[in-house]
Amino acid sequence: MLINLTELFTRDGKEKVYTQELEMEKFHAPDGVYDLAEAEPVRLHVVNTGNRTLVLDGSAKLSLMIPCSRCLELVKVPFSLTLERTFDMNRTDEDRVKDLDEQPYLQGYNLDVDQLVRDELLLNLPMKVLCDEDCKGICNRCGANLNYETCDCDRSSPDPRMSVIQDIFKQFKEV
Repeated sequence: MLINLTELFTRDGKEKVYTQELEMEKFHAPDGVYDLAEAEPVRLHVVNTGNRTLVLDGSAKLSLMIPCSRCLELVKVPFSLTLERTFDMNRTDEDRVKDLDEQPYLQGYNLDVDQLVRDELLLNLPMKVLCDEDCKGICNRCGANLNYETCDCDRSSPDPRMSVIQDIFKQFKEV
């Protein structure tokens, strides 16, 4: 959802509170695409501090469905995001690129709320998501979810340096 910020430039000190619903239904992360389980409206407070500079602060609460790192069951992960930005409208896009201060959520005088939330989500994604601290994961042989069932697969991991000796023992094994 785009918010037009031009009305804030009429005088210094002007401020406005925006409440916007998120339009995104899926979050595209570097390691996959996650469904948005629930989202509260994003609340933004924008103030014109003078000299064509805007200060934004706000909050967003949402939940994503992220697969467990061990068993791949979907886990509802809540996020409570704090949004704080300063927009210097005197700077050109080229100046921002030079200073590595790109703002893809700001296009001219339009603020893309969904992109702003996506950028903040990228910074707040957890390294590992677990459905339970004691999650047993999945069997690396048959793929069974070990939280719900057991399997008869051999889970011993022999030392690869001993593989030659194990082959000799297998040849002379009694039948």
